[in-house]
This record gives sequence, C-alpha cells and structure tokens, in this order.
Amino acid sequence: MDFDLTSEQQLLQDSVRRYVDKAYSFESRTALLSAGKNGSADNWGIFAENGWLMAALPEEHGGLEGSVLETAIIAQQLGRALVLEPYLGCAVLAAQTLAACDNRAQKARWLPQLAEGTGRIALAYSEPGSRGMPETVTLRAERSGDGFTLHGVKSLVLGANAAQAFIVSARIAGSEGISLLLVNADSAGLKRQALPLHDGTWVEELSFDCVEVGADALLSGVGQGLAALREGLAHGIVTLCAGLVGGMEKTIEVTADYLKVRQQFGVAIGSFQALQHRMADMAAEMEVARSMLHAALSAVINDPPAIRDKTLSSAKMLIGRAAKMVCGNGIQLHGGIGMTEEYLVGHYFKHAVVADLLLGSSDSHEAACAAALQAELRG
Repeated sequence: MDFDLTSEQQLLQDSVRRYVDKAYSFESRTALLSAGKNGSADNWGIFAENGWLMAALPEEHGGLEGSVLETAIIAQQLGRALVLEPYLGCAVLAAQTLAACDNRAQKARWLPQLAEGTGRIALAYSEPGSRGMPETVTLRAERSGDGFTLHGVKSLVLGANAAQAFIVSARIAGSEGISLLLVNADSAGLKRQALPLHDGTWVEELSFDCVEVGADALLSGVGQGLAALREGLAHGIVTLCAGLVGGMEKTIEVTADYLKVRQQFGVAIGSFQALQHRMADMAAEMEVARSMLHAALSAVINDPPAIRDKTLSSAKMLIGRAAKMVCGNGIQLHGGIGMTEEYLVGHYFKHAVVADLLLGSSDSHEAACAAALQAELRG
C-alpha cells in the first residue's frame, strides 16, 4: 500500500499542524484542564469549519468520503498537542460506528450534524468487566411494547460530557448476539457520573435503570450490531495509535531541544554519548510504532475483518507500549523538571499511560492475538 500523501492529504496535514502549533499552546490546554473541561466549543467549531469532522464520513450524509487514512493524518497532528476535544470519542468512534449501521433514518438524522459539528454522540460499549473489548456485554435490553427497556452500566465513555445521545451495546432478551441502540442523553432513568483520568481528561460512567427507547433506536438488526461496533473500534484504534505517534514525535523534538540548551560541566548534555544513545533508542522505537501504524491502516483498508482485527490488536499493543517507553524516557532525560506539572513532557507520558488502557489494554489485545494464533494452529 502506498503511504505517500496526495497533494490534498498533504494540505490536510499542514492545516492541522499549523492549527496546533499556533492556536493550541500548552498554556491554553492547561487552562482548559484547570477548568475541568474536555476542550472548548470554539475549538470544536474550528474543527468543523476546516472539515476535519467530516473527512471520513460518507458524502451522502454531508461528509467528504475520505478514508481512515485522512482520520489518521488529523489524529497524528492533534496528538502532537494533546488536544482535549473529543475527536476520538465523538468524531471517530461514534460516527464510524453509526455509519456502519443499517438504520438509514438515524444516519440521515445524525451524521450531517456530526459532520457540521452541531451535534455529538458518544459510543458506550465498554463495561467494568470487559477490559475494553467489545464481546463482553452484560447490559440488558428487554422488549417493552414497540421498544426496549435498558438495565446495566457502561464505563469509560469517551466524549460523553457534551453528547446529545449515546450508541449503547446491549443484549436483547430472547435473542443471541450484540445489538446497538441509540439512547438520548436526557432519557429518564439514565444516570451519568463524570470520572477523571490520570492525564486530566474526563470520561463518564452511565447507569441505565429502566431506560426506555423506541423501536427506531435499534441501529442494526437484533443481535447484529457487533460488526458495526468492530468497524467503529477499528477506526478508533487507528486514531488512538496515530495520536500516540504524534505525541512521540513531539516528545522527541522537545527532548532534543532541551538537551541542546541544558548544560553540565560547561557543555550541553546533548553531547554526552549515553544520552545520545538514549535518544537513538527513542527514535528507533517511534519508527517501529510508525511502521505498525502503517500496517494497521493497510489492514483497515484492505483486509477482511478477522485479519484486520488481529493486526489492530498487534498495533494497539505495540504502539501503546512504545509510547510509554518513548515518553517515559523523555521525562528521564529532562531530569527533575520533567516531573513537574508546569512542564509539558510529563503530560505526554500521562496520556500514553491512559491511552494504553483505552479501547482495550495492551494485555487484553495481547491475549486476543494469542487466542487468534491458537485458533489458527488448531484449524
């Protein structure tokens, strides 16, 4: 697969880079975090105006008919600034899951709003015991008249704070498989609890206590929602990994600059061979992660779901661990200042720690790879 960017993709990359470099400073991000906010409405409006929210959505619903490659280009640049706005949660996870569903009416209603930035939905699929993997679903949906009544809990819902609705995975009583239902955020019986993550961002835990939805809330056939959910998660994993690669790039750049100006014994510490070797190890690890990101992009675009998901598990595992290694070494090379909240390098490590646990931890994806390999050997 050719990963040389087209002229349009290069322009897209440059526009996002200019935005994060000029308009999304570390100080402005810190101010948002101090106020307990997951981004700002003004920034989200800029994302929409520049077409970043519609880049990979279908043209018939107001999108630009791009691919996961455009999403990764945007995410990598946003990752360089640790952008707080819920691009992953709302513009990718929820939007791509909905786009993969069969309910034409709900897609016609919501996808144009998502593309324009006037509406947001979030994906509520993870549960306390699922470890971020989509197959484990205990939330129940009981048939009630023409609709359904929901009971259960969803955790780690990204982008939930400003969402008007949630895509919820559930098991409908009397049927096999996983179904997807659209639930309004203001539904009676839905309790929402905001929870802080280690990197200063926020997620929500949703409790469903006899939450009623109509028949039109069913987004795919009964028990047929897993394929659409996996499609959304495939795009989400690539987005998360691309953001981590961007964060590794920025960490290495910042660390290299620091080694040039920090002096000890009358010389820049960047001249010390041991530190040069450490920087070389960080750069090598980042390039391995970048290559794995390319493999994940190729798998999403070209491979059938079974092969795609195995490649994505490998990518999530490898890139998540690489990001912790690179960003952790960035802190060490900065010394004491790297440990302070006022300096940016530590925030990249915190984000890497959180990202390694989102959408399935490295350990969970490693186990999924091992199970797939064992199945192949038995087959």
